[in-house]
Amino acid sequence: MSALFARLADLHRSGQALDVELHHDTRLPDGGQAFRPAAVLAAVTERERPGVLLIHRPSNMRAHPGQIAFPGGKLDPGETPVEAALREAWEELGIRDQDVRVVGASDQYLTGSGFDITPVIGVVPPDIEINPNPTEVAQWFEAPLDFVLDPANQKQHWIEFEGAMHRYWGIQWGEHNIWGVTAAILVNLSRRLRWHG
Repeated sequence: MSALFARLADLHRSGQALDVELHHDTRLPDGGQAFRPAAVLAAVTERERPGVLLIHRPSNMRAHPGQIAFPGGKLDPGETPVEAALREAWEELGIRDQDVRVVGASDQYLTGSGFDITPVIGVVPPDIEINPNPTEVAQWFEAPLDFVLDPANQKQHWIEFEGAMHRYWGIQWGEHNIWGVTAAILVNLSRRLRWHG
């Protein structure tokens, strides 16, 4: 067991007992809408300074064009969130499931667009081979985990939507503007894992 995996596993386990304030999408529809289950892989690289793998969606995609995201997508019938996250990481980045040491699933995040997203934390080798699928990935990059999980780098923003003001999160790392669902999941992970103590 690697030191990184052991640390993440310990933080994940102890974090489940914490009473933390999690961020949720404030644009959730009223009523009994059924949310579509989805999962994403928060793939952490096994480095002295670990990173997390993120992708830019192509600008011509129907859903979330040009946005930064974790590899992930909807669950197929009968799939668990872990199985879906690993499948999507393979389809989008060519990451083989045997190269991912799964730490576990974290807090579900409901989106205003009707998805119930489960982030799955996993550790991948530092020299993992990445083969992005150009129909789903315009670019991939690795952001330092300590940077994106640092509350000092997580900025709140406000936007008007359907006559009401709604809060969303943003994390600027270099040229990469991480915002919306991806930033919110990172905010929740930082509160749950307490990477910075």
